[in-house]
Amino acid sequence: QVQLVESGGGLVQAGGSLRLSCAASGRTFSSYFMGWFRQAPGKEREFVAAISWRGGSTYYADSVKGRFTISRDNAKNTVYLQMNMLKPEDTAVYSCAARQEMKYQYWGQGTQVTVSS
Repeated sequence: QVQLVESGGGLVQAGGSLRLSCAASGRTFSSYFMGWFRQAPGKEREFVAAISWRGGSTYYADSVKGRFTISRDNAKNTVYLQMNMLKPEDTAVYSCAARQEMKYQYWGQGTQVTVSS
């Protein structure tokens, strides 16, 4: 089992940047495929980005492609989400998730990102 704790959220003006971190417990972090998701008020949770076990492959939602970058440091058991050129529509609770199978099994509690116009 793995526990995930996000940090780095906050309030930023449109056009600004934030870097989210997700720290994982356990010794087998490198065996987990990691993802970031977000949920805005009144909307369903949506996929943002994902990264493979050793970071060799990354995947992005079209809405964030070119602005967000996902990365991981397996030595630190941490996955990051660098968010640049933020827009008000990026406002949401951002959560990281981990999976070893097809479905994400473990979720963090989330961190709030608010982008003001």
